[in-house]
Amino acid sequence: MSTVRTKLAEKDLTLPVASKPLAAYVPAVRTGNLVFTAGQLPMVDGAIKKAGKVGADVSVEEAYELARICALNALAAVQLVAEVDSIVKVVRVVCYVNGAPGFVNHPAVANGASELFMHIWGDSGVAARSAIGVAELPLNSPVEVELTVEIKD
Repeated sequence: MSTVRTKLAEKDLTLPVASKPLAAYVPAVRTGNLVFTAGQLPMVDGAIKKAGKVGADVSVEEAYELARICALNALAAVQLVAEVDSIVKVVRVVCYVNGAPGFVNHPAVANGASELFMHIWGDSGVAARSAIGVAELPLNSPVEVELTVEIKD
């Protein structure tokens, strides 16, 4: 079993198969030693795990778990262009949160992705991060995560 898959198994998680794009884009692009993913939604078996606005329809705890699913989907997107075990550094994480009016706890949601990467790669999983509130997301998703990683040759 690979190192990444072993670390995921410690949390009773598995690396999913990458979702097909919903529009005109690719799930991930590699340029040199960097891989950039498209925004990943909390898709499980082809459907959003839970839809709605964080702070109204979705609790912070649920959104944290949804961000973790997005992170898993981002790793699956990386796997399309580079072996996930070749990741040496998580460079940047961007987490978009579809929050209800007045919702301001975006970092707690983004921690669902960040803490998973820290579990897998330790200090190399700590990344620059943005947690951004937005008015809407595709398919009424509560959260979307983009990932940039460095890979070894």
